[in-house]
Amino acid sequence: MPIQFGTALRNARSASIESTVGTAPKVQIRSGAQPANCAAADSGTLLVEFTLPSDWSTQTGGVLTFSGVPLSATAGAAGTAAHYRAKDSAGTTTHMQGSVTATGGGGDLTVDNAVIASGQSVQITGWTITEGNA
Repeated sequence: MPIQFGTALRNARSASIESTVGTAPKVQIRSGAQPANCAAADSGTLLVEFTLPSDWSTQTGGVLTFSGVPLSATAGAAGTAAHYRAKDSAGTTTHMQGSVTATGGGGDLTVDNAVIASGQSVQITGWTITEGNA
């Protein structure tokens, strides 16, 4: 049987993500394979970077949901979105990373179009993180 958390602990773990990552963090969408872990150097090409608002998520029932979706930014490079890295406001410390797909593709973070052209407006269309037994 997997480990289970009580509701208060599960919700606290979920809420701690935003407070740890901090206000106005950067979310970078990159091409190529994601690094082995968050401490590893960036990989792939930086396609587009979003600066999130100070209060960038909501937490309900152990599910952290990205606020303000869709959020738009202009791509600085061309390529196919494959992974994201969420960093502190300075863009120096990676706190989390995951897969990126087009909406409906099942990625950890979804965008309106995963094939990105330089200068294109890119929208984050969905991003949720679910704690265990939520």
